[in-house]
Amino acid sequence: MYRIAKEFHFSASHQLSHLPPDHQCARLHGHNYVVVVELAAQELNAAGFVRDYHELGPLKAYIDDNFDHRHLNDIIDGPSTAEILARHFYDWCKARWPETAAVRVSETPKTWAEYRP
Repeated sequence: MYRIAKEFHFSASHQLSHLPPDHQCARLHGHNYVVVVELAAQELNAAGFVRDYHELGPLKAYIDDNFDHRHLNDIIDGPSTAEILARHFYDWCKARWPETAAVRVSETPKTWAEYRP
């Protein structure tokens, strides 16, 4: 199995108001998010790629237009957790690139959530 990955960045705020009021994530706060999309294929295409990295540019445009410097509670249905974001980006990518295998979303350099069916 061949695997490739590409990383994207955005900054956004959110608030997890369903948590107890003393939980730090219940307060309005922000993160510098990192989104990593992973694609996989059994065979390489004629150019020797799983997929050309350049073809993933629409994900950068989607993130920049809809998520960067935005309040995630206004964009995501339900709690704007890293887990929910990972699934959201996975579904968006899978609809465009069948080779999509997983999406990882990091809120901090030490924390991440991944959606991999």
